[in-house]
Amino acid sequence: MSDKIPEGNRSARERLAQQREREKGREKRRRTLIVASAVVGVLGLAAVVGLIAANAGKDDGGDSASGPAVAPSGAIGEAALTLPVGAADAPSTLTIWEDFRCPVCAQFETAFRDTITELADDGQIRVEYHLATIIDGNLGGTGSLRAANAAACAQDDGKFAPYHDVLFSNQPPEPDDAFAKNSRLIELAGEVEGLDTPGFRSCVEDGEHDSWVKKSDTAFREGGFQGTPTVLLNGESVFPAKGDEQISPENLKKWVAEANKGKKPGTATPADGSTDPSAPADGSAAPSAPADGSAPADGSATPPSTPAAPSSAAGS
Repeated sequence: MSDKIPEGNRSARERLAQQREREKGREKRRRTLIVASAVVGVLGLAAVVGLIAANAGKDDGGDSASGPAVAPSGAIGEAALTLPVGAADAPSTLTIWEDFRCPVCAQFETAFRDTITELADDGQIRVEYHLATIIDGNLGGTGSLRAANAAACAQDDGKFAPYHDVLFSNQPPEPDDAFAKNSRLIELAGEVEGLDTPGFRSCVEDGEHDSWVKKSDTAFREGGFQGTPTVLLNGESVFPAKGDEQISPENLKKWVAEANKGKKPGTATPADGSTDPSAPADGSAAPSAPADGSAPADGSATPPSTPAAPSSAAGS
């Protein structure tokens, strides 16, 4: 018997093998298409979730505020949205946008509080605080709004700076909306000498400055800022870096010294009995800065030594 495979059988086997290879190829392409479709679906879902997150905080603007915006005593600048601390005639201005629920804001304050206080006390800078409520919009709750209103109430009594520091020193974890409770905000006022008064309590409970806070938050969102904290020295961003130099207490002092070279430190202090920290003692009008944080027209105007990016993007 011949051991040769008949030509017809060989052709049939070859055709069968080729068909199997084609089927394997089709199956491989089908699986690839399924995987690719799944990836596209996940990315699409991520995009949708990202879009939702990007817009989550945008409904907490000033338009929903009821009643007129009542600015706290001593607020200055465009629409009276600036809370000043330090000499009105200081040669440089440090503008800070913060949210009392923002964890990176608390880190910034912990790392830079002493440096900023020293520079302000020495008349090297005036600090201009602006309040935002983006965490309320992104995570839900009202703690940012309630705490900002309480801080504005403290400003009415000339005690914004110490109460501001107490709030950040006692900041709850970001998802914990503990500041939504007025009782907690009033309790913390007990750590600031002379602040826990019937007038302060009434201001907090009544939400006297809620509309003003919402107006400030709207200004933050419309200002094109990326998140909190936003820190500007004479209108130039210095958080988390200035140019190619990272922010640090030492660098902040250096940048202020460079900006103030040849200029005298500020000496203007509030007049006796005034609740306006920016009012010169001689009663003359204090210069004001635009609400967008830009430097005054006369040319005057940052976080841990290992800076973190703003934790609370307006829409992240």
